[in-house]
Amino acid sequence: MSEKQKILIVDDDEHIAELISLYLVRECYETRIVGDGISAVTEFDAFRPDLVLLDLMLPGKDGYQVCREIRQRSDCPIIMLSAKGEVFDKVLGLELGADDYMVKPFDSKELVARVKALLRRAGRQAAPPEPEPVPGEFVEYPGLRISLTNYDVTCDGHHVDMPPKELELLYFLAKSPNQVFTREQLLDRIWGYDYVGDTRTVDVHIKRLREKIPDHTGWGIGTVWGVGYRFEVRR
Repeated sequence: MSEKQKILIVDDDEHIAELISLYLVRECYETRIVGDGISAVTEFDAFRPDLVLLDLMLPGKDGYQVCREIRQRSDCPIIMLSAKGEVFDKVLGLELGADDYMVKPFDSKELVARVKALLRRAGRQAAPPEPEPVPGEFVEYPGLRISLTNYDVTCDGHHVDMPPKELELLYFLAKSPNQVFTREQLLDRIWGYDYVGDTRTVDVHIKRLREKIPDHTGWGIGTVWGVGYRFEVRR
């Protein structure tokens, strides 16, 4: 029997936390509940969850700070839960490293579906293994090399740290230079057809890539306003 996947629930509303736990336990997940931000970080290190459900309004440390600290040590999927439904709050959560954002009150079936989708994409869901990358699967431009085989990026001779989804997005764009892709196409190709989240996820990842890999004289990540993005190769 395979080991149960573990989900850390961080919410100071005991009733909501217990209800979420009940739904997830029914789906055969192992859960643990904490009610404040300080305990959340400590429990994350001890419990080593496969996914975190993180409320924003917490005593001790708010959810944004907890998300930031988890991201400094792990790429564990994080779904933020909040009564705040403003675009600013959602974008801030995604920019700090959250993978998804749900506004309270939410439907329990949708929450479970998003948990399953995130775990699948993170490679933590029991599923047939993906094919191994073909040796030598990389793209190269002056001063830039992106290897999907080794999940490695070098820019101007220096290694660039980036999570798998950022690297996969960069590789996908770079292997089709000057081709324009819509946000929806990029979500489907990189995150999968079952992704439940927002197209702003793409915008956030593009922003991070531009911060890590500044435009080169011969190439760069271009925006096609009202459409999407492309990897521009300049002549």
